[in-house]
Amino acid sequence: MKEAIHTAQAPAAIGPYSQAIRANGFVFVSGQLPVDPATGSFAGADVTAQTRQSLQNIQSILAEAGLGMDAVVKTTVFLQNMGDFAAMNEVYAAFFTGACPARAAVQVAALPKGALVEIEAIAAV
Repeated sequence: MKEAIHTAQAPAAIGPYSQAIRANGFVFVSGQLPVDPATGSFAGADVTAQTRQSLQNIQSILAEAGLGMDAVVKTTVFLQNMGDFAAMNEVYAAFFTGACPARAAVQVAALPKGALVEIEAIAAV
């Protein structure tokens, strides 16, 4: 059985998918672009601001599910440019302390709307 999770504190899904799904003891958070839900625009033009917004969106979705960032067990970070890795990683480290989640970070040819970063997460309930 699965349950869709939705919050107005993160950008609405722009296609046939959910912000997150709770199933079998996990919450699977869809990839989060750096869109500020209050404005509908990117939070900034650099990877630092965009990473922060993507992670804040994940944080808001998890809060709706009754979870915190400490519940995250796996993330995938999609970067438009691997040269932005260090800047992304610095912001990322501020959101995860203690036992950090497993992670993959990959460079992609392009992201929706020209974003510099997109992050998805899996959290344990």
